[in-house]
Amino acid sequence: MIVLGATPARLLVIEDSEDNRDIIVRRLTRRGFIMTSAVDGSDGLRLAKDSLPDLILLDLQMPGMDGYEVLRQLKAFEPTRAIPVIVLTAHVLEDHERRAREAGCSDFEPKPVNFPRLVGKILVCLGHPPPAAPPAAADASA
Repeated sequence: MIVLGATPARLLVIEDSEDNRDIIVRRLTRRGFIMTSAVDGSDGLRLAKDSLPDLILLDLQMPGMDGYEVLRQLKAFEPTRAIPVIVLTAHVLEDHERRAREAGCSDFEPKPVNFPRLVGKILVCLGHPPPAAPPAAADASA
């Protein structure tokens, strides 16, 4: 379980794809996070302002309010300004990452999501040390 103080870390996933949202919520719940989700940018922005999660996972490409606009509004609103945001996107061009970082994201995770790497990024954003790398395979000649 990932805790901040005495309580498990609370994460908000803002993702329009039901399949992606369900997978992310299920996988991160199993790792001990308390998960909330939103189906679009407007709903996500409202939930973020109401619940002030410890971290937000944000899709960039959504109908209506896209992730860039959600990020800009989160960073413009004092109570949500300091919440770390990890952008999740299938768009992995340097320009997309640059634009997301300029808008205020804390980190960037390409889709399909690599969950061990994502958990490491979440831990770092929440002020925990990254997980230890798996031990190297023993040298057969040793």
